[in-house]
Amino acid sequence: MARRALSTAGGGEIGIGSEIINSFSLLEILHANQFEGEVFDQKLIEQTEENFYRGAPPNWLNFYISEQAESNGTGTSFIKRDGYETLKKQISQRGKGLGTSAIELFHQQGCGGTTLTMQMLWDLRKTFRCAVLTGSTSDIVKVAKEVVHLFTAGNRDSNTVLLLINDDFLSYNLQDSIMEEIAEQEIAIDMPVVILLNCVRVSDVVMSKKEQASTEQLKGKASKRIILKRSLSDTEEEQLVKKKEELSRRFGDRCKQFHGFNILQTNFSQDYIQDVCAVFKKAKRANKPLKAQLAAFLSLLNAYVPGSYLQESQCLDFLQHDNPVYGNCSIEHYMNPFGHLIVTFHQDINDERKVSMAHPLIAQCCTELLAIAGVTRSDTARNFLTNFCRDQPPPCLLGFVKDLLTKREMKKEGTSITEQKELFSRLILDITKKEGTIQSASILKVASKKFDQNPFFPQALARFCSKEQNNFDEAEKWAKTAIKRDPQNSYVADTLGQVHKNNLIYLKDKKVPTKPRKILQLAKKAINAFEEEKRLAENEHWNEKKGDGKTKVLRALNTRGQFGYLEVCNLLYDHLVGLDEIWKKLLTKNESLGIVLRFLGDTKLFGFDSLIKSLRDKVEKNFEFFDTFLTYSTSNKKNDDASYVSKKAAECYKKYIGDSAPDDKLKQTLHKLRQKLAVTSAGVLSCINRCTSADAENIATWWEEVYRSKDLPTEAFSNYIFAKIMLTNMEGILSSSDNQSDFRQKMSLATEMKPEFHMLKLLVFWPTDDEDKQDTDLHQLIKNVQHSYEQEFKTLFQDRYLLPLFFFGKGEGLNRFVHRRTVEIWWTQDALKDANTNWKNENIFKDTVVQEKLLKVEGVVRNYKLYATFRETETEIHANRRDSLWKSGKVSFYLGFTINGPLAFSIQRTTTEGPPRKLLGASGNETESSEWTKLEPEVTIMDEVYTYSLHCEKGLYECSLSALRWVCEGRVSFSYRFRSWDEHVNKPVCINHIPAGPLMDITVTAGKMEEVHLPHWFCIDKNVSRSDAFVVLHVDADGDFVEQVSEVTPSHVKLNKPVFSPKGAMILKKLGFKVKIFFDVLIYMRIRTKLMLHVYPMTRDPALQQAVETEEKDNGFRRIRKPSPTKPLRRNSDVSLSADTDGATIRPDNRTLTCTWSTQNFFEVEIDKSESEFSLILKDKQKGTMENVVWSCTILTDDIETKNINNEEE
Repeated sequence: MARRALSTAGGGEIGIGSEIINSFSLLEILHANQFEGEVFDQKLIEQTEENFYRGAPPNWLNFYISEQAESNGTGTSFIKRDGYETLKKQISQRGKGLGTSAIELFHQQGCGGTTLTMQMLWDLRKTFRCAVLTGSTSDIVKVAKEVVHLFTAGNRDSNTVLLLINDDFLSYNLQDSIMEEIAEQEIAIDMPVVILLNCVRVSDVVMSKKEQASTEQLKGKASKRIILKRSLSDTEEEQLVKKKEELSRRFGDRCKQFHGFNILQTNFSQDYIQDVCAVFKKAKRANKPLKAQLAAFLSLLNAYVPGSYLQESQCLDFLQHDNPVYGNCSIEHYMNPFGHLIVTFHQDINDERKVSMAHPLIAQCCTELLAIAGVTRSDTARNFLTNFCRDQPPPCLLGFVKDLLTKREMKKEGTSITEQKELFSRLILDITKKEGTIQSASILKVASKKFDQNPFFPQALARFCSKEQNNFDEAEKWAKTAIKRDPQNSYVADTLGQVHKNNLIYLKDKKVPTKPRKILQLAKKAINAFEEEKRLAENEHWNEKKGDGKTKVLRALNTRGQFGYLEVCNLLYDHLVGLDEIWKKLLTKNESLGIVLRFLGDTKLFGFDSLIKSLRDKVEKNFEFFDTFLTYSTSNKKNDDASYVSKKAAECYKKYIGDSAPDDKLKQTLHKLRQKLAVTSAGVLSCINRCTSADAENIATWWEEVYRSKDLPTEAFSNYIFAKIMLTNMEGILSSSDNQSDFRQKMSLATEMKPEFHMLKLLVFWPTDDEDKQDTDLHQLIKNVQHSYEQEFKTLFQDRYLLPLFFFGKGEGLNRFVHRRTVEIWWTQDALKDANTNWKNENIFKDTVVQEKLLKVEGVVRNYKLYATFRETETEIHANRRDSLWKSGKVSFYLGFTINGPLAFSIQRTTTEGPPRKLLGASGNETESSEWTKLEPEVTIMDEVYTYSLHCEKGLYECSLSALRWVCEGRVSFSYRFRSWDEHVNKPVCINHIPAGPLMDITVTAGKMEEVHLPHWFCIDKNVSRSDAFVVLHVDADGDFVEQVSEVTPSHVKLNKPVFSPKGAMILKKLGFKVKIFFDVLIYMRIRTKLMLHVYPMTRDPALQQAVETEEKDNGFRRIRKPSPTKPLRRNSDVSLSADTDGATIRPDNRTLTCTWSTQNFFEVEIDKSESEFSLILKDKQKGTMENVVWSCTILTDDIETKNINNEEE
């Protein structure tokens, strides 16, 4: 066997020893030379192939066998699902940048998602260092260390890691951890470190949600997610028919049992599945042979737990209880007539063989057929738990049983997916629906008694008894059993409080006559349970230790105890006030218990005196906790912070605050603020989400009253300013004051202030462009915020994402502070729509309206750190996405402010990299333009897409980069991007035309244009100046169409009163005469053993030129910039290229200058590395010998020096 090797960035391989191989405990490495030099027994090869086609999971040997069969002509490769090419393209795009990136693939079980991603790793093992994350993801730092170790293995021969993971929540945190590891080791990089290929198997319900999200992603733009479903395209069906013919020739009748392949090939046909599972129609409930029972166990497990299996030794032990003659024979042999539906396989040569059904759809069908025959799901589950799970089951089996009985999936209501989970597992829900609650409870009781140390089965049983059977005494018993088994687990403790809460809900919903004493007793039990849960959660939050146990690592806080408390108080209020309105005065602390009890006549209620007295204050405390918790932070895990938490908490709080105002004037004002949920800083900062503008104005007035009083002056001042900022965000009211002088006065009053005050001061004192110098120590202000945050909030927000509270807009004074909700409204264009913004992925900043209205800050990146620059001063700033800091150089970004200080979003490099300074309108194609005012656009680069933004007042303007012209009668703001003609030119609407200029996607964000003049690249004379020769293509969601132009000039086509969609100039294919076009020549070079040049004669289409740039960079080439031709050339001219240096090989002999989209229309020039300069000459082959040179340039020795590509671009 050859020594194991890893690929290198240069396309080679480097051998690695056992020390490196054995250093990876969490990653399974796919080596560049995997299996090369090894000899395999033919029987092993055939068995490996058969197992895969029958339904076993793929392993690396499957791909090696397929590759070898294709290379020697004995077979074809695996059929690649349609998502393969899209995935490969995305990986290629990620491979050209720096740092880290992630690609998501979501797939339904049994549709080939895992096979597709493993095929991708296999095919790219010589390009990237491929690996699969197989170990625990709990220690993300250790995972990051192994990824970086794999990246750097081989010292100078580093190469990008392509890592396959299956955790939807892992990507962002892992990328940040890898970034930190690279920075800590001070590794200089000039390539991507890792591309995360996130292959996530999801349920049918979640798949619907992913599809909906992909459709809406980026407001209709193409989704970057890849979704693989149980549905084939026509192309896939054709390929699979051919593959079936090949397999039939090779394997004969054995193909009939290739159920894994056949289900795919028949497009997941239910008829096929029903036919192969028909043997289960004859099943009997009584006297079932053990093999029939085992088949039922496997079916149930595989139908409800994706990826589940049983160990072969367990299965054989179970079968031999009746018939010990089985010995060491295979299970398939003795499982007949069920054997063909079962597969046994190795996932790792060192692991025991595993047994499962051939396909999850077969498992589901068999389970249903058994139920129809009388062998119910509960029968099978009970038998499985009682007779198969004997003694101490292995951990893997216990995990599968836990998922089978307790794992809850996302809830679906009608056609929409909610953010809540189902109450019970799919199996328990199905048993309840088809067989009744008694059977479901019975299964959970069997599991609770069978696994007598596990807390999760009695926990699920307690929930079931209280929610489905309304048997609250039984539920309380099992909830206490669960707590006894794991007394320190706050999530287990939650169930007891939920049981008592559900009892209160039942009494309310069923309108059961209940005395106040009984209601208070239940409420007290629930409150005690939730307060105990809160105590346990705080202990967990502090005491969780990982790694070596010396470093305290805090995990996310469980807040269900606080929320449960508020829910119970809400129910208690409704119950008691529903019995008698007098309770409202007592619960809002406007009457004493003694007065109320004399009215009610029940002195035994005095026993609840301490409980009742504590309710209002604790409700207020818990509400303020959630208001702060959810205003300043959000969960790092999706759907962890349900939107109803904030609404329910506010609903309860308002009830206990009450309507009666105190006598004291200041207290009256504070009471009004409480009623508007704005008595804290977090409340004021949230009022934009829950108040009208009139409310916001009152809140500002009330806080000014408090601020002007002598009590709480400093904190009140902060809230007063916050309220004014909220008001300007809601109404657009302009404020001329920046309050800097007020802040200087307030700072003399107190030094130890809350984080909100320090954050606000930092906002107010952040320098503006019109200031001559920075008169505030920004570094100290940031330090103050961060120190105050650590004291007040750090432990609370551990493992949570801090939300931005404000951004800088383009206004002045307080008007430049833009609340995050305002940004979301710009993005969604709907003030009533809940944005659910993922601030971590920064997609919101790709929106042109957001880009237009937010202010960008200049900065610089050095040594993986970001600094904001102002005049000559630099201030270090944290980055929202640390993977934006891989490349040093000048940058710009949007500056947001969290409760922990400033945070940079959407960091973009501000370099000259990319399209030429002058994209269009080069010499020879420019008309007199003195009447047009030239404007230079702001250029932003997002995911390699260039966006050009411009703003102007009334006038006639021309973009200095693209030569786009427009006329406006008032202020206009717009942006544009270049798009590919490729997908449009072959549509029927374009059949008679060809592109005549760039296809421009123009978005007007403010104002309107009276005229737009689109540039073209044709040389205009009296024949071509006819307006009927040109049209403009409109790309519309309802279909493309063309529009006649109003006028044609030597450089532009004109449209009056334009309506914008992506549009570009086109010209008739057949005009009856020859036309000339202006063109560019692009040169790319790479040096390995020889100098290689790619020389492109091409139209001046920026989108096409950017596509060429991307492709060449992916292949290791860099651009040599030379002047473009100044004279036009006839369209479809054949041109040739020559070089005046010995030993130059040029292929092909000639190329055609066309207007069609192609990245392959280039000359390849191969030269022994030259020590001197030489010339390239382009000739028109149709002209005479004296005037056939249309362009030439000199390649200098400096042009071909080997340089680091990134340094070159700097």
